[in-house]
Amino acid sequence: MADDCRRQGFELERRIFELDIKCASLRTEKQDDDYLQNASAILDKLKSFYRQGGESSSLPKLLQDYTQVILDITFYEENKLVDQEFPEDCSPFKIQQLLQDLTEPEVLAGRLAPAQEVQSVLGLELLECLYWRRGALLYMYCHTLHQRKQWIKKNKDTFLKCIQEGVRYLMRMLQVRNSVKLNDGVVLHDTATANFLSEGIFSDTHLLTMMYIGEMCFWAVKYEDCSVDTMDRKEDRLQFRDIGTQILNKYVLACEGPLQGQGWNTENAKEILSILQ
Repeated sequence: MADDCRRQGFELERRIFELDIKCASLRTEKQDDDYLQNASAILDKLKSFYRQGGESSSLPKLLQDYTQVILDITFYEENKLVDQEFPEDCSPFKIQQLLQDLTEPEVLAGRLAPAQEVQSVLGLELLECLYWRRGALLYMYCHTLHQRKQWIKKNKDTFLKCIQEGVRYLMRMLQVRNSVKLNDGVVLHDTATANFLSEGIFSDTHLLTMMYIGEMCFWAVKYEDCSVDTMDRKEDRLQFRDIGTQILNKYVLACEGPLQGQGWNTENAKEILSILQ
């Protein structure tokens, strides 16, 4: 057991020092970037912890700090891709690397703390953010690809794979927190809040996630019918039309109900629904 704890500590320590080198390299590109500065400050704290012989009982906190570093560094890298409008030559490789980086905290938490649930180690907000960031990255990439009609003609199955992967991540984000069941002894005096929680809507990001899923499902339905069946076995594909319809109906009900007048637009959602239904 003691050997296992030491190996766990060494693995996380190695990754932290590797990230420190990467962060320092990126800061030579933009020294004043807020996200890189924050990542650097957390890394300094983590390195100091290890140099002072920190105890493994702090593993959840270490993994949470490590996750925040990953989120900050990858956010900087994502912004570069977005600013460059996802160059065709390098984007596929860079996106896969970013997805791998954003998956690593969940993998490490499962491996280094196998007796605990990942969400109890990382916390609900960080776990949601990891799924959101992966899904949103693929949404932005697909949004850009959707405007490259000639590219899609030649790479339709690749496009559909990206959509499917993105929708899966965003759906997982919506599922991290269980919807509040109003008959479980939960007393909520605000009816609007009660309705949101019962539908699993906990923040503006959850609503935006719904809209992203709806749009991606629409793109998939638009292209999958005329696609050669090489993406995956058909039974493994998501039911994009059903998922998009269900999610966007919830989105419209929320935006035109409790959130009416709060700046949420439903025109695009309704237009997509008219096609999906």
